Amino acid sequence: HLGPLGQTRAIAFATLSAGAPFGGAFGIAIGGVATQLTKPSWRTTFFLNAAVTFLCIVGAFFFFDPDQPSTEVDRRVDWIGGFIVTVALVLIIFVLSQGEVAPNKWATPYIIALLIVGVIVLLLFLFWQYHLERLQDRLPPSDDSFISRMSGKLENLVWLPSPPPLMRVSLWSRAKARVTVVLWIAFLNWCTFQGWNYWVLLYYQNYIGFSPLRTLVRMLPMNVTGVICNIVFAALIGHVPMVVLIVSGTCLTGCAALLFAVINPNALFWAFGFPAAVLSVIGADFVFATGTIFVAKVCQGHEQSVGGALFQTMTQLGTSLGVTVSTVVFNRVLIKQTSGRGVVLGSNSPSTDAPREAQLDAYKAAQWTNFAFGMLATILGLIFLRHVGIIGRAEPIAMEDTERNSTMLAEGDSESIAEGKDRKGQSEKQGSVIQQ
Repeated sequence: HLGPLGQTRAIAFATLSAGAPFGGAFGIAIGGVATQLTKPSWRTTFFLNAAVTFLCIVGAFFFFDPDQPSTEVDRRVDWIGGFIVTVALVLIIFVLSQGEVAPNKWATPYIIALLIVGVIVLLLFLFWQYHLERLQDRLPPSDDSFISRMSGKLENLVWLPSPPPLMRVSLWSRAKARVTVVLWIAFLNWCTFQGWNYWVLLYYQNYIGFSPLRTLVRMLPMNVTGVICNIVFAALIGHVPMVVLIVSGTCLTGCAALLFAVINPNALFWAFGFPAAVLSVIGADFVFATGTIFVAKVCQGHEQSVGGALFQTMTQLGTSLGVTVSTVVFNRVLIKQTSGRGVVLGSNSPSTDAPREAQLDAYKAAQWTNFAFGMLATILGLIFLRHVGIIGRAEPIAMEDTERNSTMLAEGDSESIAEGKDRKGQSEKQGSVIQQ
């Protein structure tokens, strides 16, 4: 609705991206107050979440602009693909959330079985999307591989629906596969950001012994930083290369985890806690805003919602995996350090029963894990995004000029160009502008 990417649209993206960390920090604050000062305690937070969600649903009806009329000829919905991917993600998220608390942890039979089934179903979804994309583009099997042969056999089943795919598999290869890199950077950055949040809250409350109110006060710098990042990003997006924004964000969020990985519990809040709270939100702001703009530029008009949903899915999966992996590290280090001091923890014993030195080592190990996620995202950005130029330009970039100008954004491959031209209902000019 805002037209080509310019300053107005950049501000819109920046404001949207600021909502994620700002809302998270504000939710922590409200949750802390509600937990400590209300009779239902922690249950109050869930009542508030239900009320806020209802208000968001009502607000959407009044403030969301109507969708533009679809130009697609085939408007069928891929219900089969939707069902398959839902099952796959539910199984994977369940395993990630329950693996460490199952009776035998990750060796529990149903955890192993569900993880295998979830991965297989996810691969099935990707194959189904590849098959539908090939049918929509009326392409013959690309080679004699097993996947191509199976797709060819499915094509002979005339009773099988063949709607447009929910997600074109070729989307991951857009801009010379830099879309894949950006999505994985978002995944790793959320591993760092949400993992940092999770363990900082537990550190303040379970190790230091702060009340929820005293804890939330130490998280408030995140709110202020989120607003500042919103303003800074809107000013920089049209002048600074994408790699600078991405790498600086992931690196600084990783440094927030590093500060807690080497923290001195006896030091003042201003030495470790305050700078970590400030730095943590920068990556979430910069990566979210830059990543969503990048994905929007390489997606066609009818793919915008799919691209945004894909980005959001990767961040949510990153949240689950980051907390899971850091929890595994925390538990292993806690058990090792506790047993080394001659103390044996029961399977259901809380971590607070362990010696304080062992607890501190475990908290630091968890934050070292979060730091590693952030540095991996930084390395990916430095290696694969260094030739991506400024993505906040107002003028459209013609596909044929992309290879000649290193400061332009997407060096789209021939498949992406052909896909933009062949899509029904899309003019050649529209496909050329959207898919740079």
